[in-house]
Amino acid sequence: MVSIEVLESSPSKIRIRLKGIDRAYANAIRRVAISQVPTMAIDDVVILENSSVMFDELVSHRMGLIPLKTDLDRFNLPEDCDCKNALGCSKCRVLLVLDAEASDRIRTVTSGDLISEDPESKPVSDNIPIVKLAPGQKIKLEAYARLGKGSEHAKWQPTSASVLLETAKPDEFELYIESVGSLSAPEIFTRAIQRIQQSLTEISAQIKV
Repeated sequence: MVSIEVLESSPSKIRIRLKGIDRAYANAIRRVAISQVPTMAIDDVVILENSSVMFDELVSHRMGLIPLKTDLDRFNLPEDCDCKNALGCSKCRVLLVLDAEASDRIRTVTSGDLISEDPESKPVSDNIPIVKLAPGQKIKLEAYARLGKGSEHAKWQPTSASVLLETAKPDEFELYIESVGSLSAPEIFTRAIQRIQQSLTEISAQIKV
Protein backbone atom coordinates (compact mmCIF):
# COMPACT_ATOMS: atom_id res chain seq x y z
CA MET A 1 0.00 0.00 0.00
CA VAL A 2 1.34 3.40 -1.04
CA SER A 3 1.52 6.08 1.66
CA ILE A 4 2.95 9.59 1.86
CA GLU A 5 4.14 11.21 5.06
CA VAL A 6 5.22 14.85 5.20
CA LEU A 7 8.21 15.04 7.54
CA GLU A 8 8.99 18.72 7.07
CA SER A 9 7.22 21.47 5.17
CA SER A 10 7.75 25.19 4.61
CA PRO A 11 7.52 27.51 1.60
CA SER A 12 11.22 26.99 0.88
CA LYS A 13 11.55 23.21 1.37
CA ILE A 14 9.64 19.99 1.89
CA ARG A 15 10.72 16.52 2.98
CA ILE A 16 8.43 13.59 2.30
CA ARG A 17 8.57 9.89 3.14
CA LEU A 18 7.21 7.66 0.37
CA LYS A 19 6.24 4.10 1.31
CA GLY A 20 5.17 1.14 -0.81
CA ILE A 21 6.43 2.66 -4.04
CA ASP A 22 8.96 1.47 -6.60
CA ARG A 23 12.16 3.50 -6.85
CA ALA A 24 11.46 4.32 -10.51
CA TYR A 25 8.18 6.02 -9.65
CA ALA A 26 9.68 7.87 -6.68
CA ASN A 27 12.50 9.08 -8.90
CA ALA A 28 9.98 10.18 -11.54
CA ILE A 29 8.51 12.63 -9.03
CA ARG A 30 11.99 14.02 -8.34
CA ARG A 31 12.78 14.42 -12.06
CA VAL A 32 9.42 15.96 -12.96
CA ALA A 33 9.77 18.47 -10.10
CA ILE A 34 13.00 19.66 -11.71
CA SER A 35 12.11 19.63 -15.39
CA GLN A 36 8.34 19.72 -15.94
CA VAL A 37 6.84 22.11 -13.36
CA PRO A 38 6.65 25.53 -15.10
CA THR A 39 7.88 28.79 -13.63
CA MET A 40 8.16 32.36 -14.87
CA ALA A 41 11.53 33.65 -16.10
CA ILE A 42 12.79 36.49 -18.27
CA ASP A 43 13.28 35.18 -21.79
CA ASP A 44 13.60 38.26 -23.99
CA VAL A 45 15.48 41.48 -23.18
CA VAL A 46 15.46 44.67 -25.22
CA ILE A 47 18.43 46.88 -24.28
CA LEU A 48 17.51 50.53 -24.84
CA GLU A 49 20.64 52.03 -23.28
CA ASN A 50 23.70 50.50 -21.64
CA SER A 51 26.79 52.53 -20.83
CA SER A 52 28.01 50.10 -18.16
CA VAL A 53 31.14 47.97 -18.57
CA MET A 54 29.00 44.82 -18.95
CA PHE A 55 28.10 43.66 -22.45
CA ASP A 56 24.40 43.57 -23.40
CA GLU A 57 24.52 39.78 -23.69
CA LEU A 58 25.80 39.38 -20.14
CA VAL A 59 23.15 41.71 -18.77
CA SER A 60 20.47 39.71 -20.58
CA HIS A 61 21.88 36.43 -19.24
CA ARG A 62 21.84 37.71 -15.67
CA MET A 63 18.29 38.96 -16.06
CA GLY A 64 17.16 35.50 -17.14
CA LEU A 65 18.57 33.91 -14.00
CA ILE A 66 16.58 36.10 -11.59
CA PRO A 67 13.83 33.88 -10.05
CA LEU A 68 10.38 35.42 -10.40
CA LYS A 69 7.32 34.76 -8.26
CA THR A 70 4.95 32.61 -10.28
CA ASP A 71 1.18 32.12 -10.21
CA LEU A 72 0.46 29.07 -12.36
CA ASP A 73 -3.30 29.65 -12.13
CA ARG A 74 -3.07 33.04 -13.86
CA PHE A 75 -0.66 32.42 -16.69
CA ASN A 76 -0.45 29.98 -19.60
CA LEU A 77 2.51 28.38 -21.28
CA PRO A 78 3.01 30.20 -24.62
CA GLU A 79 2.12 27.07 -26.59
CA ASP A 80 -1.13 26.69 -24.62
CA CYS A 81 -2.25 30.32 -24.74
CA ASP A 82 -5.25 31.14 -26.92
CA CYS A 83 -3.65 34.40 -28.12
CA LYS A 84 -1.49 32.42 -30.59
CA ASN A 85 0.72 35.49 -30.82
CA ALA A 86 4.51 35.27 -31.01
CA LEU A 87 4.70 38.46 -28.93
CA GLY A 88 2.43 37.01 -26.25
CA CYS A 89 -0.36 38.65 -24.25
CA SER A 90 -1.28 39.44 -20.65
CA LYS A 91 -2.17 35.76 -20.12
CA CYS A 92 1.25 34.43 -21.08
CA ARG A 93 3.76 37.29 -20.78
CA VAL A 94 4.85 39.92 -18.24
CA LEU A 95 6.84 43.09 -18.94
CA LEU A 96 9.48 44.26 -16.46
CA VAL A 97 11.32 47.57 -16.92
CA LEU A 98 14.74 48.62 -15.63
CA ASP A 99 15.82 52.26 -15.74
CA ALA A 100 18.78 53.02 -13.48
CA GLU A 101 21.58 55.59 -13.43
CA ALA A 102 24.55 56.33 -11.18
CA SER A 103 24.98 59.97 -10.28
CA ASP A 104 27.99 60.85 -8.13
CA ARG A 105 28.96 57.43 -6.77
CA ILE A 106 29.15 53.78 -7.78
CA ARG A 107 25.72 52.16 -7.78
CA THR A 108 24.85 48.48 -7.67
CA VAL A 109 21.72 47.85 -9.70
CA THR A 110 19.70 45.01 -8.18
CA SER A 111 16.55 43.02 -8.87
CA GLY A 112 14.71 45.48 -6.63
CA ASP A 113 15.15 48.12 -9.35
CA LEU A 114 13.01 46.07 -11.75
CA ILE A 115 9.47 47.41 -12.14
CA SER A 116 6.91 44.80 -13.21
CA GLU A 117 3.62 45.59 -14.92
CA ASP A 118 2.16 42.78 -12.78
CA PRO A 119 2.79 43.41 -9.05
CA GLU A 120 2.54 39.67 -8.34
CA SER A 121 5.14 38.70 -10.96
CA LYS A 122 8.31 40.14 -9.50
CA PRO A 123 11.74 38.92 -8.36
CA VAL A 124 11.67 36.67 -5.30
CA SER A 125 14.30 38.93 -3.73
CA ASP A 126 15.17 42.62 -4.15
CA ASN A 127 18.85 42.04 -3.41
CA ILE A 128 20.06 40.09 -6.47
CA PRO A 129 22.89 42.09 -8.13
CA ILE A 130 22.55 42.78 -11.86
CA VAL A 131 25.30 45.25 -12.73
CA LYS A 132 27.47 47.96 -11.16
CA LEU A 133 27.35 51.45 -12.61
CA ALA A 134 30.13 54.01 -12.30
CA PRO A 135 29.17 57.69 -11.92
CA GLY A 136 27.45 58.87 -15.09
CA GLN A 137 26.69 55.39 -16.40
CA LYS A 138 23.14 54.25 -17.15
CA ILE A 139 21.18 51.16 -18.06
CA LYS A 140 17.68 51.07 -19.47
CA LEU A 141 15.90 47.98 -20.77
CA GLU A 142 12.64 46.12 -21.21
CA ALA A 143 12.48 42.48 -20.11
CA TYR A 144 9.74 40.05 -21.08
CA ALA A 145 9.05 37.06 -18.86
CA ARG A 146 7.07 33.94 -19.71
CA LEU A 147 6.38 30.49 -18.35
CA GLY A 148 8.78 27.71 -19.28
CA LYS A 149 10.07 24.36 -18.06
CA GLY A 150 13.42 23.24 -16.73
CA SER A 151 13.70 20.74 -19.58
CA GLU A 152 13.96 23.76 -21.89
CA HIS A 153 16.46 25.80 -19.86
CA ALA A 154 17.80 25.77 -16.29
CA LYS A 155 16.41 29.26 -15.63
CA TRP A 156 12.92 27.72 -15.53
CA GLN A 157 13.81 25.09 -12.92
CA PRO A 158 11.67 25.69 -9.81
CA THR A 159 14.04 23.73 -7.57
CA SER A 160 17.49 24.46 -6.20
CA ALA A 161 17.57 20.87 -4.92
CA SER A 162 15.49 17.76 -5.60
CA VAL A 163 16.95 14.67 -3.97
CA LEU A 164 15.70 11.12 -3.47
CA LEU A 165 17.22 9.25 -0.52
CA GLU A 166 17.00 5.57 0.32
CA THR A 167 15.99 4.42 3.79
CA ALA A 168 16.56 1.10 5.54
CA LYS A 169 13.47 -0.38 3.90
CA PRO A 170 13.52 -1.47 0.23
CA ASP A 171 10.21 0.17 -0.73
CA GLU A 172 10.64 3.36 1.31
CA PHE A 173 12.28 6.61 0.21
CA GLU A 174 12.64 10.20 1.35
CA LEU A 175 12.16 12.96 -1.18
CA TYR A 176 13.65 16.37 -0.43
CA ILE A 177 12.67 19.39 -2.53
CA GLU A 178 14.07 22.90 -2.08
CA SER A 179 12.55 25.82 -3.98
CA VAL A 180 14.30 28.77 -5.61
CA GLY A 181 11.33 30.86 -4.48
CA SER A 182 9.25 31.06 -7.67
CA LEU A 183 6.83 28.48 -6.26
CA SER A 184 6.53 27.08 -2.77
CA ALA A 185 8.11 23.66 -2.23
CA PRO A 186 4.75 22.01 -1.40
CA GLU A 187 3.26 23.37 -4.64
CA ILE A 188 6.21 22.05 -6.65
CA PHE A 189 5.58 18.59 -5.20
CA THR A 190 1.83 18.79 -5.87
CA ARG A 191 2.30 20.07 -9.41
CA ALA A 192 4.82 17.29 -10.13
CA ILE A 193 2.28 14.66 -9.07
CA GLN A 194 -0.40 16.32 -11.22
CA ARG A 195 1.94 16.38 -14.21
CA ILE A 196 2.66 12.66 -13.86
CA GLN A 197 -1.07 11.91 -13.61
CA GLN A 198 -1.74 14.00 -16.70
CA SER A 199 0.96 12.18 -18.68
CA LEU A 200 -0.40 8.78 -17.66
CA THR A 201 -3.93 9.83 -18.66
CA GLU A 202 -2.70 10.96 -22.07
CA ILE A 203 -0.82 7.69 -22.59
CA SER A 204 -3.83 5.66 -21.51
CA ALA A 205 -6.08 7.53 -23.95
CA GLN A 206 -3.70 6.83 -26.84
CA ILE A 207 -3.54 3.14 -26.01
CA LYS A 208 -7.36 2.85 -25.98
CA VAL A 209 -7.51 4.45 -29.40
